[in-house]
Amino acid sequence: MYLLVYYLPKSITNYISKQYEIITLIIIRRLFKDLATISLSSDWFKIKYDLQFTYDLIASVLLFFLINLFYKKSKKRFRNDKINEDQIKGLERFIKIKKVLATSLVPVLFFVAIYSFVNWLISVINPITNNIISFKNINNIFFEQFFTILIIADVILLLFSFFHTDEFHKVIRNSGFIISTILLRLSFSVSGLLNTVLIVAAIIYGLLILIIHNKFEVFISSEKKQDHLN
Repeated sequence: MYLLVYYLPKSITNYISKQYEIITLIIIRRLFKDLATISLSSDWFKIKYDLQFTYDLIASVLLFFLINLFYKKSKKRFRNDKINEDQIKGLERFIKIKKVLATSLVPVLFFVAIYSFVNWLISVINPITNNIISFKNINNIFFEQFFTILIIADVILLLFSFFHTDEFHKVIRNSGFIISTILLRLSFSVSGLLNTVLIVAAIIYGLLILIIHNKFEVFISSEKKQDHLN
C-alpha cells in the first residue's frame, strides 16, 4: 500500500497497476485460507468452499495475465509532440499537486492501518462487543477503508488534471481508472463469486480503457503527421 502512494506522483498507469497488484495479492492470500476449508471429494462442484477455492484459483491466474497485459500497454508511447512553455509549466504544476496529495496520504495510510489494527484487536479481546470482525471478512480490515480514500484522491486528481490537459481521450482514461477503483472497492462489500467477478471486471475494464486510449493516441499522432506533410 505504501508503494501505491509512492507511485502516485510518478505515473497514473503505474499507480493503477499497483492497485491491481494489491487486489491480486489479496486473492492469493485468500487461496491459502481456502486451502484450510476445502474437501477432497467427488462432490467438488457442489461444496461451497471448494467452489470458492476454484473461483479464486482461476481468478489469480487470470488477474496475473491481465496485469501483464496492462503493463505492456502502459509502456507504449506513441506521440512525440513538442510542448510549449505553458504546457511544461502546467505539467510541473500537476506533478507538484500529485506529490502534495501523495505526501498527505502517507499519514492517512498509517493512521488507517493503526486504527484498523487496534479496532480489530479490541474486537478479538472483547468479542462481546457488536463490532466483531471475523477472519472470514479479514479483507474488510484496512483495505476497504483505504480504497475509499483512494477513490476520493482519484477524483481530486481528475479535477486538477483539467488544468493540465483537456484532451478527451485522457479525460476518459482517468475517469475510467476511477470507475475501475470503485469496482475494486465494491468487491470488498460482497463475498463469493460476485466478489471475484467484480475484481476481474474492474481490471478488464481498466485494461480496455487503456487499450482504447492508446489507439486514440495513435490516431491523433497520425493525424498530426498528415497535417504536417500537407
